[in-house]
Amino acid sequence: MSRRCRYRTLLRAVSTVVGCVLSSSSMSSSDVNAVFDLADAYREGRGPMAKGSAVMFFPPTSLRTRVTFERGASLMGLEPIVFPDTTLDKPESLADVAQYLDNWIDLIVVRHHDLAVVAALAATHAMPIVNAMTDENHPCEVLSDLYSLRQRGDISSLRFLFVGADGNIARAWQEAARALQLDLVQSCPTELATPGAVWTQDLEAAVRSADVILTDGPGAHAEALEPYQITEALLDLAPAGARFNPCPPFVRGRELSADAVGHPAFVGHEFKAGLLTVQQAVMAFCLDLG
Repeated sequence: MSRRCRYRTLLRAVSTVVGCVLSSSSMSSSDVNAVFDLADAYREGRGPMAKGSAVMFFPPTSLRTRVTFERGASLMGLEPIVFPDTTLDKPESLADVAQYLDNWIDLIVVRHHDLAVVAALAATHAMPIVNAMTDENHPCEVLSDLYSLRQRGDISSLRFLFVGADGNIARAWQEAARALQLDLVQSCPTELATPGAVWTQDLEAAVRSADVILTDGPGAHAEALEPYQITEALLDLAPAGARFNPCPPFVRGRELSADAVGHPAFVGHEFKAGLLTVQQAVMAFCLDLG
């Protein structure tokens, strides 16, 4: 299957969980497993190599996402050409942007606040587009977390708890849960719950039955979410072997207490090491290198 035919298939069938832009669609478990298999290959030094280049758009604040996409592309043979995300905020049609770039590059990686910008680039079907984060979702981040968890065992039997308000991380986890039929519960005040989420206000009870505890920054809802801070005492209530995975950048004293970072449940900074190989796997999957 050609690169363009493969990408058209992705647009129809793949959700934002694997970096494509149609948040209403779903990704099959076999597609996720294909990405994970590619990530295994890159982690073991046998991942497929590419020839060509990837244009990437990142805001100045991007750190982990930019490092892993840019470094990952370089390691797999793609030349990364990086622009600020504001390069896309001009009167020129995004369809024209994509079609001009198609003359010279093989892939676009976009981190932009507006999902519509990513969708407009993809609508031309000119080349694969990887959604590296929007205000609506953060697909590759969640895919990386699931990959790291899979390295530690079967993810299908895990009970996931997301503590925090509706936002791009909450929605990305909801997308993943729908795609992979994960057991996911959200805990936050009623008015801050993600539409369609299984939800509870009883944080303590939710922690007692959670295998994976997830958080995100509170944004504009810091005051409302104060009672939902994850602490060492709360983590002590979690089942044996539970993992606490706050989404970076996290702030001690905000969504989590300082002592929570020292708790055995905290998966640690090395948990995010998989970002590099997963970003490579997503790019390889979209380029049909598998």
